[in-house]
Amino acid sequence: MEASRKIICRQRQVLFFFLFLGLSQAGTEPRRYSVVEETEGSSIVTNLAKDLDLSQSELSRRGARVISKGNKLHLQFEPKTGYLLLNEKLDREELCGQTEPCVLHFQVLLENPLEFFQAELQVVDINDHAPVFMERDMLLKISESSPPGTAFPLKNAQDMDVGQNNIESYIISPNSYFRVLTHKSSDGRKYPELVLDKALDREEEPELRLTLIAQDGASSPRSGTTQVYIEVMDINDNAPEFEQPFYRVLIPENSPVGSLIVTVSASDLDSGVYGKISYSFFQPSEGISKTLEVNPMTGEIRLRKEVDFETLRSYEVDVKATDGGGLSGKCTLLLQVVDVNDNPPRVAVSALTSPIPENSPEMVVAVFSVSDADSGDNGKTISSIQDDLPFLLKPSVKNFYTLVTKRALDREERAGYNITITVTDLGTPRLTTQHNITVLVSDVNDNAPAFTQTSYTLFVRENNSPALHIGSVSATDADAGANAQVTYSLLPPQDPQLPLASLVSINADNGQLFALRALDYEALQALEFRVGATDRGSPALSSQALVRVLVLDANDNSPFVLYPLQNGSAPCTELVPRAAEPGYLVSKVVAVDGDSGQNAWLSYQLLKATEPGLFGVWAHNGEVRTARLLSERDAAKHRLVVQVRDNGEPPLSASVTLHVLLVDGFSQPYLPLPEAASEPAQADPLTVYLVVALASVSSLFLFSVLAFIAVRLCRRGRAASAGGYPVPEGHFPGHLVDVGGTGTLSQSYQYEVCLMGGSGTSEFKFLKPIISNLPSGSSGREMEENPSFRNSFEI
Repeated sequence: MEASRKIICRQRQVLFFFLFLGLSQAGTEPRRYSVVEETEGSSIVTNLAKDLDLSQSELSRRGARVISKGNKLHLQFEPKTGYLLLNEKLDREELCGQTEPCVLHFQVLLENPLEFFQAELQVVDINDHAPVFMERDMLLKISESSPPGTAFPLKNAQDMDVGQNNIESYIISPNSYFRVLTHKSSDGRKYPELVLDKALDREEEPELRLTLIAQDGASSPRSGTTQVYIEVMDINDNAPEFEQPFYRVLIPENSPVGSLIVTVSASDLDSGVYGKISYSFFQPSEGISKTLEVNPMTGEIRLRKEVDFETLRSYEVDVKATDGGGLSGKCTLLLQVVDVNDNPPRVAVSALTSPIPENSPEMVVAVFSVSDADSGDNGKTISSIQDDLPFLLKPSVKNFYTLVTKRALDREERAGYNITITVTDLGTPRLTTQHNITVLVSDVNDNAPAFTQTSYTLFVRENNSPALHIGSVSATDADAGANAQVTYSLLPPQDPQLPLASLVSINADNGQLFALRALDYEALQALEFRVGATDRGSPALSSQALVRVLVLDANDNSPFVLYPLQNGSAPCTELVPRAAEPGYLVSKVVAVDGDSGQNAWLSYQLLKATEPGLFGVWAHNGEVRTARLLSERDAAKHRLVVQVRDNGEPPLSASVTLHVLLVDGFSQPYLPLPEAASEPAQADPLTVYLVVALASVSSLFLFSVLAFIAVRLCRRGRAASAGGYPVPEGHFPGHLVDVGGTGTLSQSYQYEVCLMGGSGTSEFKFLKPIISNLPSGSSGREMEENPSFRNSFEI
């Protein structure tokens, strides 16, 4: 109940608003123009720009348009010239019929800002139709007893024109008995009346033939004629008389066909044939003949078709009662149609803006008009839209409404709206019309791309192939179209020394990252940079994400022997006293590996020995020790080949050669080479052997150095021509050895030095390094000796 009261209160508020709007517009005088009918199409009606006091450019900019009631537009506006032109020839009779003046109402609509101007176009009638009688011949039966001055109504002619171009007068052909008078009915039509001037004598002249002329009042009058046949009858001195001269009847529109409207009744004092009455319509129009019918015997008038209040609100016709002697009487029937709420409201959209850009302030989305063909409360309307939409209806002038946005719209929240305009009239029962419009929201670049992660961590194993796909970054954009198309790029690194462009590239379309060249763990263990995602909107928006590339170590560096050196100098010979106990420390092989992790875990193994079983190598620390007591039968010179192997997959290894010399009476494990003695040495066989060996070794060393230099020069020229890796020049640089105890080298070298025993000569073989470029700053690990470690010997 409370809800019903609120609805009624709201309806009254809307009704009062419309009444106030109508009163405010009532004082606004519309602009009036006129044009003569049958004027050629495209003819100029007026200069609209001059009338509105606006320039042609402003009219064009504000989208001036002409709007008229109904679907047919008779006028057009020419924006380039500012003229209001006719669309086609106008026929006043077709547009307005007998209505005078013939006025066509239209409105001029201007946008930005919205403005309306009411206007009227009057179509001026020309004399383009001649009067026409509906019947070519008229027959009148007149009693000879009719006294002079008796009037006989005649059927009038019809002229489609109006005003002075309509029928002005009737003329009868010259005769001795009759003259014609022109009378005007209540509806403005003029009809002729034949007046008897001289008494008739049937015996003298039983019939007359006259010509009736209808003439309009134009300056160049047109006329129409019909023949009037007069038959003189015997005396019938009483004409029928109706009970009342005027009948006024109300009938609701849409009454069914055959409905009884009224029964007219007339009486005649005569008897016999002269007293028998028949009823008929007197000079009915075409519309009356199609709408009404009269029973000639009873006088009942019924509907032949449904009447429509919106088409014609009233009908007027004369009913004639004629007796058997030809005398007649006449009455007038006025039929008024009562309006019924049978027309639903109509919605006509004049302007629609779709799509509308998001984030825009309040703006006009649509302009529409509401009309209802009914009258009174049946023609009053209430308009509304859904409450849950960010739109608002604002009434404008003369049943025009504007649909505006309440607030700025967000396309990401909703990309389109289906708006239902509901119009309800105030009739009983109420009729409702719904009109749906779709408003799309266009995208504005108001969302920056967003990465799926703030940071990405990627892993790549060193020595990768160039252009290797190492991972991807991804960003999304909530916008649409070009505003959502994301382009990826590498941002300049914070460290200007980092050659990021030569290390990594990114696919601008899909965010895939590629390593442009092989990465070396020993040179670069981690790479950190930022990538950007930029959309293609205007202006473009962007965001950033951090990418960390971690290089995984691969076993690509062989162990490098630090001691004993294998660089082509005099071979290292370890002196061992023959009285040494088992486990005597002969020497220690020191090696490092440029890799890290398990790839740098080193193990030592004795590959070759002059006398197997005499020496052994500890696997974890590389210590070379005696395995048993020495005897006189053991050879004085021994050659040991020790292999150093890492724990990578696959494992890499290097070997080193140790020369051991067994001496008597020497108890120190390490003794520098003696200088030339001031006293002459004893010429024992051992001394001679040592001198010969030293000379041979020196000669071989000198030859090896020369051969090494020659080979280096040849290979350098060959590598330069083949585009190979550069080879470092000169001696082994001291800065490549890490003496900080990390157990690694910045570069790896592999040497093989062989000391051959036999006939008292020694032979050295010096090989160049197999890897010339190694990363600097590699980390290693210390080699710790395990006390519980058992000696490992290979026989």
